[in-house]
Amino acid sequence: MAEVIVVPGRDAAGAMVAEATERLVQGKPDAVLGLATGDTPLPVYRALAERVRDGLDLGRMRGFALDEYVGIPLAHPQSYHSVIEREVVRPLRLAPANVHVPDGRPIGIETAGERYEDAILAAGGVDLQLLGIGTDGHIGFNEPGSSFASLTRVKTLTRQTRADNARFFDSPDDVPVHSITQGLGTILRARRLVLLAFGAGKAQAVAAAVEGPLTASVPASAIQLHPRATVVVDEEAASGLAELEYYRHAFANKPLWDPVIL
Repeated sequence: MAEVIVVPGRDAAGAMVAEATERLVQGKPDAVLGLATGDTPLPVYRALAERVRDGLDLGRMRGFALDEYVGIPLAHPQSYHSVIEREVVRPLRLAPANVHVPDGRPIGIETAGERYEDAILAAGGVDLQLLGIGTDGHIGFNEPGSSFASLTRVKTLTRQTRADNARFFDSPDDVPVHSITQGLGTILRARRLVLLAFGAGKAQAVAAAVEGPLTASVPASAIQLHPRATVVVDEEAASGLAELEYYRHAFANKPLWDPVIL
């Protein structure tokens, strides 16, 4: 069972995960952080940026993004290369050469997944992987039906995912149809998983991922297979959890020797 932590809101979640990340980096300055995109992880990146302004040095930390659109220009403001540069690399003062995003350019796409897998393995693997969750239960761009053993590869986005992401583009038709994403098997290799979710619109997906059956129809249910997974949610996103009171009780009585998240 994943650890479930219910927080008052996004800022509290961001502060909690940023604190855990700081502890990780203090013990391992060149730690590898798995980088999610979209709205969900932004509170974490903002909280880390505040700590950097206060003197935290993340200069040796490395990062690997979960995914990228296929066929979108790297300079497009909604390419994940641009998003990671804007939201992570610059605010956290990371070395650009230490932060990697899957290569979504059409030329060479046939081997892009394999090359990305090799790069993650060469870095020693991901220490802490941040995850969001889609309304249909996807993580990364692993859409329903994705294999739990899948590695980084090209995926066709569902209509629901494209509709959910349309707010970032001028028109729904501008949302790319394909992506390249770390697979569920890739994600499960990370040493620690933290899945964040906020708002009532994520409640059903969170409940299915945490308490539902292990099924490819809900890719996020793969976190049930991980020995060190934490789910950080606000009250609305937690509202569908049948064992909510137990999760509150377990966190309130967390042993002193067991740190939050790490």
